[in-house]
Amino acid sequence: MATHAHDFLGDAHDSNARRTRWVVVLTAITTVAEISFGTITGSMALVADGWHMATDSLSLILSLFAYSYARKRSTDPRFSWGTGKVGTLAAFASALILFAVAAGILYESVARLLDPVTVEYREALLVACIGLVINLICAVILGHGHAGHGHSHGEHDHESDHDHGVDLNLRSAYLHVLADAVTSLTAIVALALAWQFGLSWLDAAVGILGAALIMRWSVQLLGQSSRILTDQVPDRRLCDELKARIEGSGDVTVHDWHLWAVGPGRYAAIVSATGAPASEIRRRLGDDKRIAHLTVECA
Repeated sequence: MATHAHDFLGDAHDSNARRTRWVVVLTAITTVAEISFGTITGSMALVADGWHMATDSLSLILSLFAYSYARKRSTDPRFSWGTGKVGTLAAFASALILFAVAAGILYESVARLLDPVTVEYREALLVACIGLVINLICAVILGHGHAGHGHSHGEHDHESDHDHGVDLNLRSAYLHVLADAVTSLTAIVALALAWQFGLSWLDAAVGILGAALIMRWSVQLLGQSSRILTDQVPDRRLCDELKARIEGSGDVTVHDWHLWAVGPGRYAAIVSATGAPASEIRRRLGDDKRIAHLTVECA
């Protein structure tokens, strides 16, 4: 008896893993360089930024591990529905780390706003510029696999409809480097204005705004990943479309219908219907590659 395959990884799984690997290498090199150079020169600005990037490196390594683990275990029978959602689990964990980093930035910014400290503007600007360049390079590398998926779709009743087909593991890595880029860019603007016009409070104020933006991204990623992990209906329009195809002109009645994600852009479905044999229901669904696993029950 043939065994049904349960390899529900996304089509771009391996290429996204390679992109993440390059970003991990670049981020790790920058982290070591900043911490080492900062320690030698006594620059706390460099040391602090280096440890911030070290936190992001850990999250990126988590994403890379998820890609590797999902690929190696894709045919492991212990995973009833494959390993397509391992990356989503990593994205959820990474979003928590991203939120924690943003909370740390918010705390430090508020503390500095209430109790200003002396800032070495020239040195801090240099660090921010280096960080911005590295993170923009990383964002470009990850952006090729992330293209076509925005970060915010607004609040509406069918927000989950926009989550289908998205590699949330790649999105979490992309958001980490994008958050760093935004932090570096806002720091450059704030530091330059503070240096030129003596607005020492501006650096802390912009830090608060940046932390709020990063928190918003992390909350969105938590929502997207949690919906998939809890098997919520991933795409209502697809669900209605497939159900309508099964019922046809009304000769088939669907009594029970379930659709959930088992990987990026891959779904499992269970349908219970009367009016036609299972073979006819499968024929009506056709060769829809989005449906990776289909179970049909006919009364």
